Amino acid sequence: MENKFQHVKEKLKESILAGQYKVNDKLPTESELMALYNVSRYTVRRAIGDLESEHFVYRIQGGGMFVQDWHKDWSNDNESKLIGIITTHLANYIFPDIISGIDRVLSEKGYSLLLSNTHNNHEKERKSLISMLDTKVAGLIVEPTQSALENPNIDLYREIKEDKLPTLFINAEYPEFSFPSVTTNDETAENRLVNYLFEMGHESILGLFQVDDIQGVNRMNGFVRAYQQYPNFSYKSNFIMYQSSDDINQVINRIDMFLNEKSYPTAIVCYNDQLAIRVIDYLKEKSIAVPADVSVVGFDNYQMVQYMSPSLTTMNHEKDKMGEEAGRLMIEMLEGKTVESVRYDPELIKRNSVEKLN
Repeated sequence: MENKFQHVKEKLKESILAGQYKVNDKLPTESELMALYNVSRYTVRRAIGDLESEHFVYRIQGGGMFVQDWHKDWSNDNESKLIGIITTHLANYIFPDIISGIDRVLSEKGYSLLLSNTHNNHEKERKSLISMLDTKVAGLIVEPTQSALENPNIDLYREIKEDKLPTLFINAEYPEFSFPSVTTNDETAENRLVNYLFEMGHESILGLFQVDDIQGVNRMNGFVRAYQQYPNFSYKSNFIMYQSSDDINQVINRIDMFLNEKSYPTAIVCYNDQLAIRVIDYLKEKSIAVPADVSVVGFDNYQMVQYMSPSLTTMNHEKDKMGEEAGRLMIEMLEGKTVESVRYDPELIKRNSVEKLN
């Protein structure tokens, strides 16, 4: 059973780690903590004493208790050979190839990887960051979580920046920080993909875009920009926006609203290949042939889509190359070099999921 002082200590520590109390914020007084947790003064003092020893709290004589800069020495362990990797997912989709590319480069220099995933959830991202930094990693490679939304973990990234811990982003960026990044030119790529559908005779196109990630926002912008070039049929465009926390089955069900219209879409553009696979399965269940009735395209060139029936037209994602590039940049940052961000222009991969209209 947890002792009372341990309970108070852990609750205060959780509040500090969660950012409720920021560095140099004044904590409640002993009397206020006694009332808050219904404990004795001795219990509060023992909990605070432990937190002082762990560098979470400091006292000012006559002034009270304050939050210590508990991560001040995160980047001080120059002997660390661990690189923290934080992505939204680990074991599926494009991420094993990215991580493999990173590992291939870093392992040659004697570094090991410490892996964590966020499932595109800010709270899990915070826990991952704190865990990595408590381990005193030598550097961080991070795929931003819900990068199109306001990030409650900006305080941690600000401390990372101030501590000069080598950090770079992959797939997306947080606009508040100038960390180097390795990304894809999503807007231009999506624009090219939609223009290919125009060349194939498709004017009525439905787009499905995940908009809590900046990649999805940029791809949607590329979709819109493509239609802006053709005002004579731009009114035929439609799109569905969703977030990563939404029930994907409900998102796909919304396609029905457009399929039941007289001017139903002849093509569907999906945020990524994972979604495109689900959409094709859904259309088949409704006896809608792909591509004879509706063409479908994705994004990322996920390995298995070339073996589907029909094989999927998509935009390439430099998965392995992105990982190697991220590893190379990290090595240069660890060596104290200034590095520049890298952005790829994806290749259009034409396969059998698109049919030319007569």
